[in-house]
Amino acid sequence: MKSKVSEMEGGNGELSIDTLNLNALPQDCIATIISFTSPRDACRLSIVSTIFKLAAESDAVWESFLPSQYQALIPSSLSFSSKKELYLSLCENPVLIEGGRKSFWLEKVSGKKCYMLSPKDLYIEWVNTPTYWRWVSIPEARFEEVPELLSVCWFEIRGKISISRLSPMTLYKAYLVFKVHDVYGFDCYPVNLSVGLVGTDGSMRTAYLDPEHVLTEQQSTPVEDEMFPKARVDGWLEVELGEFFNEGCVCDGELEMTAIEIDGGNWKGGLIFQGIEIRAVTPN
Repeated sequence: MKSKVSEMEGGNGELSIDTLNLNALPQDCIATIISFTSPRDACRLSIVSTIFKLAAESDAVWESFLPSQYQALIPSSLSFSSKKELYLSLCENPVLIEGGRKSFWLEKVSGKKCYMLSPKDLYIEWVNTPTYWRWVSIPEARFEEVPELLSVCWFEIRGKISISRLSPMTLYKAYLVFKVHDVYGFDCYPVNLSVGLVGTDGSMRTAYLDPEHVLTEQQSTPVEDEMFPKARVDGWLEVELGEFFNEGCVCDGELEMTAIEIDGGNWKGGLIFQGIEIRAVTPN
């Protein structure tokens, strides 16, 4: 791999062009340069040459892509042969943190931090009242127990996460993740959704949580921001709550996400909640 360097020699107007063979640089130097790029760039650069491949796959490079204090997030029972193997594991196998109240992983292309807040890390109105909700354990759930909605007329879920936990200069989208089981009542009124810093209005939208919702003649056509659940590859459904760009200049605030339907007054149930997912968005 060669780079052309041009300079004007003094006074005579002649242009001298030299070449620099980057493969002649020490491997440690190449690794340092690659560490200032991204995981995707490191993978691309690994095919340039043998020395670039050795540098791009070194622990020094992949250590730079891991979040600070990542050691505290890794279960002691797990071991990895390289930092790249650890990085890929954190992308493909979310780990439970804080006693199983949160799930953590990395966005594969960028290495940005992502989270899922478990139901026990959320505020859910009446969740501990057996008449309205019940806690169940199902194999496909990421957390030990998740709540099943039996019947409520006041539906309210709120989640918060410290801004300092999020990657700076990153666009995040938050999602409510759930399953349906004999769902009813959610086809009458849309749920109000919001994402924003605590104390601000944030972004607001609405969505019907019943995936088979069909508009009746009495209901108006949904506006642009109204949405419907989408199927995930893990078998759950998700609906976008909103988005937030973390500029990285605020570290002591909290991001709040809400899903509320209290206006209709009708009874509704038949949902099983996995949690609220906060995913980093990678630009194309």
